[in-house]
Amino acid sequence: MDIPRLRTKRLELLAPSICGLDAYQKFYSDPNASLSYGGPISNSQIWSRLKSDLGSWHLSGFGVWMIRVKDSRSIVGTCGFWQGLDWPRELTWWLLPTARGRGYAYEASIAAISHAYDNYLWHKVETYMNDDNKSAKRLVERLGGTRTRRARFPDGEFRDMYHLPRPPLS
Repeated sequence: MDIPRLRTKRLELLAPSICGLDAYQKFYSDPNASLSYGGPISNSQIWSRLKSDLGSWHLSGFGVWMIRVKDSRSIVGTCGFWQGLDWPRELTWWLLPTARGRGYAYEASIAAISHAYDNYLWHKVETYMNDDNKSAKRLVERLGGTRTRRARFPDGEFRDMYHLPRPPLS
């Protein structure tokens, strides 16, 4: 599968690869940064997570991209789409703590959402988060997300689902 490369003003969204392993290790070994993503996890689990992110593209036709800052060429996180077995498809992202507060998640999310509507021809893009993930909820609101329902997930937890509209043309 040819994984598309997306570009924004400041970012490149790239296929998951070994060049992102250091960022994955920094993120998933940090207990605070990775709390909402099942972390911290071991190095072997981090390696499996990277392989899973790449494999999603081949099994599902979509996945997450690694976020690379054009100026520094550093990998600072991921953004894209995830869908676990029996879970709803979602826009998801994570950023290294040192990359937060710069608008990277917003910029990458706009690119990913636009790609989903324009290239995958999806009729809807959704996301969800744990109730205590306030920063994710703020980003979803900034993206124009609207709460559509509350649902029980395969892990037994209830979460709000949000519809993310097609971004306006820039």
